[in-house]
Amino acid sequence: MTEKIGVLGKKSAQRTQRSGVERVVNAPLPTVYGEFRAIGYLDHDRGDEQVALVYGEIGTDDVLTRLHSECLTGDAFGSQHCECGDQLASALRAVVAEGSGIVVYLRGHEGRGIGLLAKLRAMALQAEGLDTVEANLALGLPVDARDYGVAAGMLHDLGVSSVRLMSNNPRKREALVRHGIQVAETVPLLIPPCENNITYLRTKRERLDHHLPHLDAVAHLS
Repeated sequence: MTEKIGVLGKKSAQRTQRSGVERVVNAPLPTVYGEFRAIGYLDHDRGDEQVALVYGEIGTDDVLTRLHSECLTGDAFGSQHCECGDQLASALRAVVAEGSGIVVYLRGHEGRGIGLLAKLRAMALQAEGLDTVEANLALGLPVDARDYGVAAGMLHDLGVSSVRLMSNNPRKREALVRHGIQVAETVPLLIPPCENNITYLRTKRERLDHHLPHLDAVAHLS
């Protein structure tokens, strides 16, 4: 009898196990860019805590949107190895200038999904001459392990059906469309390169298909 109850209990737990994203909190977030709402979500599939920064009355169609992958070194420390921190700031400024919009900040995306320590190991290999793709592969890791299903789930929850996507990465557009969010327009988010990130950016253009036409004007950088 005890064994039967245990089996039934397991089946009941399986039936009630949640999946997908759940909205948990909506809090005002004043920033140096403007007054946002920080809408927090729990990704039941991966266990990650996520946040969408919403500015103004967003509506449902053609919402100016950025899907920003977590980057501790760029977002918090101002690393010039990448352009992530500048892209985040530019996206926040853009939605404020627009009067409404969303910046979805995606945790678990560090280093294109390989994690912080692995990203730092890859950066060490890049300092020795490998590019960002070669470094990940040398560590036995995928070039890009990010999944955007949670971002689409958050946008669905916010009532968004189509976006104007601030991105240079065609894979983000493809992923949103695959998950039921239409992309009315891709809005370039081009950051002037510097000597420390020009090789990284060229690799993103040449090997990861990012649309970075502004790099043609800075051939003098090493």
